[in-house]
Amino acid sequence: MPGWWERDDTDGWRLHSGPDDPAAWLETAYSDRTLVTQVGGHHADLVGQAPVLAGGRPASSSTLPSLVVRMYRHAMISDSDDILVTTGSGYGTALACARLGADRVTSIDVDEHLVRLATDRLALHGEAPRILVRDITGPLPGRYDRIVTTVSVRQIPVSWLRALRPGGRLVTTVSGTGLILTADKNADGGATGRVEWDRAGFMGARHGDDHHRLDDSVWKEAGEGDGEETSTSRYPLLDPQDAWDVMSMLELTCPGIDYRVREAGGTRTVWLLHPDGSWARASATGFLDSPVVHESGPQRLWDRLERIRHRLNRSGSLPVHGARVSITPDGETTLSRGSWSTTL
Repeated sequence: MPGWWERDDTDGWRLHSGPDDPAAWLETAYSDRTLVTQVGGHHADLVGQAPVLAGGRPASSSTLPSLVVRMYRHAMISDSDDILVTTGSGYGTALACARLGADRVTSIDVDEHLVRLATDRLALHGEAPRILVRDITGPLPGRYDRIVTTVSVRQIPVSWLRALRPGGRLVTTVSGTGLILTADKNADGGATGRVEWDRAGFMGARHGDDHHRLDDSVWKEAGEGDGEETSTSRYPLLDPQDAWDVMSMLELTCPGIDYRVREAGGTRTVWLLHPDGSWARASATGFLDSPVVHESGPQRLWDRLERIRHRLNRSGSLPVHGARVSITPDGETTLSRGSWSTTL
């Protein structure tokens, strides 16, 4: 990877060019961190790319090496397995080739540019796996013993179940959460498994050039409006992104929330924004101070967050990790643990 994006002080993105700073490039290449390679439609390695972006959401990355290895360990790969993986930068594909040999590896990505780059980079290392432009949620080009994705999905696509051989295993993450889901295919065409006692977060699967952007009107109202309801939380201010179990539970009950955080003049503010127009804004000054909360829209997002924190304080844990996973042949995915269950 000759280039990557990093956040700057203004919440924008700054382009780093490896050839322009070989020492930093070498240090970054051997670091165990995720490198963002695409923001919106801006690929970090395209010639003529603007060096600074005012904003945008990550659309592709090279996952931190230790997490790629953990995902493959969850897959329990054996020497004779045929595996389907997602492409991105091509790093995970390269590791799969090193483990199994390129003839047992199929790698797909919805972005033609990324597929072309990964093919060329792998060829430089003498690897020629099958790399194709495909939507990971659509029909898949073959039959596999393992499917491992470093993109997230809300519900398991039926195409995965059809492409898995009997007894085959899938490993993925649930969109908007830190939950790693593993499941083995059953004789009836469905699958059973569990949510692993591990954490990971991946970008959601794309279906083309659909770089998600929240409606600006929701963000404007949440930033400036008083809302329909004002309250004071009983808990210190929390950014759910810093508490993965809480964030995961919230996403399971109210999918699609977008988070924003800002600090100014000693006040920290957290926003929860939803595509249906619901929003919540919570602000506090001291580290342990209770925030003042403004909310509006069809759902009371901060109230939902508070109920999850009540459960955590009452029980000492949340039921998401270690939950049983049951997937029907048509892809309906249910998580359950004890008396708790939810269907994605």
